[in-house]
Amino acid sequence: MRKMDLFKVLLTGVLLTSPMLYAETVKIYAAASLTNAITDISRLYEQQHQDIQIVPVFAASSVLAKQIAAGASSDLFFSADLDWMNDLIKKQKIQIGQIRPMLLNELVLISSIQQKNHFKMSADFNFAKAFQGYLCTGQMESVPAGKYAKQSLTGLGWLNQLRGRIVGTDSVRSTLAFVERGECQVGIVYRTDALMSKKVKISGVFPARTHRPIVYPIALTRQGQKNQAAVQFSKFIQTSPRARQIFQKYGFKLKVG
Repeated sequence: MRKMDLFKVLLTGVLLTSPMLYAETVKIYAAASLTNAITDISRLYEQQHQDIQIVPVFAASSVLAKQIAAGASSDLFFSADLDWMNDLIKKQKIQIGQIRPMLLNELVLISSIQQKNHFKMSADFNFAKAFQGYLCTGQMESVPAGKYAKQSLTGLGWLNQLRGRIVGTDSVRSTLAFVERGECQVGIVYRTDALMSKKVKISGVFPARTHRPIVYPIALTRQGQKNQAAVQFSKFIQTSPRARQIFQKYGFKLKVG
């Protein structure tokens, strides 16, 4: 046998026996605020299970839910609120028994580290006059962070004073970027996102009573229920001590009960 033919035979044998050729794929759709935590957890899981490939897709929960509803291939949905999870139940993409509320977060006000404004997080504070320019947050009718922000701004009596000065973004990470670049003087994001940046500071924490609890539920989709690799990865995310440590490392609180 010629050397070139022998090389082709050997190469074919290597490809056919390569674990990656037969790797099972798990696609997880996760809220943008989970980017760092889920990326780390996915890498850890792949190191322990070399025959599994985790494919994360990150965006606002609203965007992801709409894609799943439209038929996008997905095994797991990790949302930043319950509303979009419930929407997928109504559209028969997720079964109610699969939902597991898992994480908690806080809503915070951020500004550039150069800003010296003082913000008092109470109804008697004139927030609109305390800063110049724009406030960024997620789109208030769809993006979870924006919906929570609208609830808090309304609860504190600040929303009407800010008409014309609110910029709606497609995710909390976009809000963070706007404030980092100085395009918005202040922003409303989750505590976990604020902690990711060295260019912004937390200028205030919205009282929990001003918005609905920020709960992150995870669920297997109907497609994922049929994928044993997805079932096992979901279990790992929810029960592994290492996964829990990663969530806590990025500032998430674990929901008890």
